[in-house]
Amino acid sequence: MSDTPVVLAFSGGLDTSFCVPYLADRGFAVTTLFVDTGGVADDEKEYIARRAIELGAVAHEVADVGPDVWQDVVLPMLWGGMWYQAQYPLLCSDRYLIVRAALELCDRLGTRHVAHGCTGMGNDQVRFDLTVASLGDYVIEAPVRELQQTVGDVREYEKKWLAERGFDVREKTSTYTINENLLGVTISGAEIDRFETPGDGAWQITASRSQWPAEPLTVDVHIEHGIPVSLDGKVLDGPVLLAKLNHLFGTYGVGRGLYTGDTTIGLKGRVAFEAPAIVALNTAHRALEEACSTRAQNQFKPLAAREWVKLVYEGLFYEPLRDDLEAYLRSSQRAVTGTVTLTTAGGTVQASAIDSPHLLTNPKATYAQSADWSVDEAKGFIRLFGQSAALWGQVNRDKGK
Repeated sequence: MSDTPVVLAFSGGLDTSFCVPYLADRGFAVTTLFVDTGGVADDEKEYIARRAIELGAVAHEVADVGPDVWQDVVLPMLWGGMWYQAQYPLLCSDRYLIVRAALELCDRLGTRHVAHGCTGMGNDQVRFDLTVASLGDYVIEAPVRELQQTVGDVREYEKKWLAERGFDVREKTSTYTINENLLGVTISGAEIDRFETPGDGAWQITASRSQWPAEPLTVDVHIEHGIPVSLDGKVLDGPVLLAKLNHLFGTYGVGRGLYTGDTTIGLKGRVAFEAPAIVALNTAHRALEEACSTRAQNQFKPLAAREWVKLVYEGLFYEPLRDDLEAYLRSSQRAVTGTVTLTTAGGTVQASAIDSPHLLTNPKATYAQSADWSVDEAKGFIRLFGQSAALWGQVNRDKGK
């Protein structure tokens, strides 16, 4: 297998850094691909490119899929208003677009070999492998997963193996596994994996309480048919809007979370995450949607949203049902248009005001204040509405039920 071309999805972290020389030692000509899914600074991208060549890659390429993350992940998740197990805002979902970009590069290079740095203990291997299987006929190289068949502490082995070959390992990646994208940052490893309190060094884009500004923050988000389009009156592309909100609300410590729950592979998983923009936009969108949609719409939509989230989290991004569900979610947004004022003094965010031509309000009635129906009509409604429960009580009251 001399100089067989292989495309490695490369982040510059410990696992993918290990993969470059490991694959080269086994006869592969490694082309690294950094798939820019947003959230990574320019100096970090430059480091990733230098790192790839330093480790022995024959070439390094970059693919920008930020707009795809916005269209394919952020918008459907906002429309659904649902997070995985009501805790985790799917920061992992960029993996599918990373794989797609890697396979497109494989086709351009004329190779069927694609590689990733996923471990054999996590969910990402499922997302990567199932995406490859769904999109074509390729051979998957997974060095870290293979290594786990013979090595106990893989991260320590990787660090030692790289050091023996003269490659340093950054403290940032030696302590934590950090994934940054348009949605925010996911952090795992060290005390997080041990179900302990994350250290201050774990957090990347959200400020601790002692650093919050003294003055509260207020911003206006305008939404058109479920799509956030402007911030404080300025029209912005989706990725730019997310980046600005991540900075603004991250400064106030909004969006920190710890997710503990069931993984696809059956283990209990735990990650820390930071998603200031997603938390802010979800707050704005939900407030507007619930005021502009009917009660039946608001009650039914979470059923579809829950299934969409489950598919995306568990690795089935290219399952046809996802497209079916998104068609419904998109349709549900046709009257979700208006401006929401968001406020924060730190830590949490509130939708403090809503302005929309589609608000389902009755100009002749205000909840708990005034009404355009009579007292007798109200009493009649109450009687009929609760009749079944009242009858059960009357029938069974004296029968010891």
